[in-house]
Amino acid sequence: MNIMDFNVKKLAADAGTFLSRAVQFTEEKLGQAEKTELDAHLENLLSKAECTKLWTEKIMKQTEVLLQPNPNARIEEFVYEKLDRKAPSRMNNPELLGQYMIDAGNEFGPGTAYGNALIKCGETQKRIGTADRELIQTSAINFLTPLRNFIEGDYKTITKERKLLQNKRLDLDAAKTRLKKAKVAEARAASEQEVRITQSEFDRQAEITRLLLEGISSTHAHHLRCLNDFVEAQMTYYAQCYQYMLDLQKQLGSFPSTFLSNNNQSSSAPVQSVSAPSVLASASASLPSVSNSIVTSGISELKSSSGSRKARVLYDYDAANSSELSLLADEVITVYSIPGMDSDWLMGERGNQKGKVPITYLELLN
Repeated sequence: MNIMDFNVKKLAADAGTFLSRAVQFTEEKLGQAEKTELDAHLENLLSKAECTKLWTEKIMKQTEVLLQPNPNARIEEFVYEKLDRKAPSRMNNPELLGQYMIDAGNEFGPGTAYGNALIKCGETQKRIGTADRELIQTSAINFLTPLRNFIEGDYKTITKERKLLQNKRLDLDAAKTRLKKAKVAEARAASEQEVRITQSEFDRQAEITRLLLEGISSTHAHHLRCLNDFVEAQMTYYAQCYQYMLDLQKQLGSFPSTFLSNNNQSSSAPVQSVSAPSVLASASASLPSVSNSIVTSGISELKSSSGSRKARVLYDYDAANSSELSLLADEVITVYSIPGMDSDWLMGERGNQKGKVPITYLELLN
């Protein structure tokens, strides 16, 4: 027998098997043929595997949406992944907002209150953007990748073996049908032999499929560990963001009330609207009264005497006219009072420069 004859016979045998399965499947659907049922344990395992696959896909896709809300960016990342190429690095939304704020602050002037505040906000937004990148990277490695490996690896193997089990079951039931229809003794003997063979193949495939399906419990345990890693990554991210914003609020809260107020309203309302939890808020609320009393008493002593004191500048100040002195945050100047001066001002000296400075921008030094 040459190779061509062998291939022809194999194709014919395959075609016969396919036709036999198709006839058996059709008759089962029409209720004209009996169907071998899988045992309850195997059916439960199959149901568990399907449920695991369904919810794993949903959780995985929604996690991707959570980490990257932009659908175009997700499509681009998917294309680059399929091409086995690294996607170009781009600023994320917090980083882009932060850069705009920093550029605007530099344009308005870092020495102005608004410009300085924009720069501080921009720097915080960029730090949040960096934390966001770390969350995405960690979640992709520790959470999304294991879930995707299950869908594209283990479950594909289960699907393949389950399909083989379905074919073996159809072969078995088709053989049983032929046995029932056999009238001649020789035909019955051949059909009985076929049933024994197909039954053995079906049992063997059922055992292989069962062993694979029982691994779903291990998959659940693995995914649970991955879920813990994802929650820990989120916890780290939100803790970082909270700390960044808390620090930013403190920096902005140190600005004078004239810069924080809106339409001559008190600045306390906006600060409270973004305040930390009540415990932190109540603890921090007691600090200004103490520091204000110290500053007030120090300035009162200075005004009542004819001496001078060193003072540290708390934040930048732009002189409104030639009688005032511009200030830079953290510099140290000499201050003193002169008779008839407004209670909210002192005279400041820096080298050969001198002029009025607002006391709210100063911290008297010992």
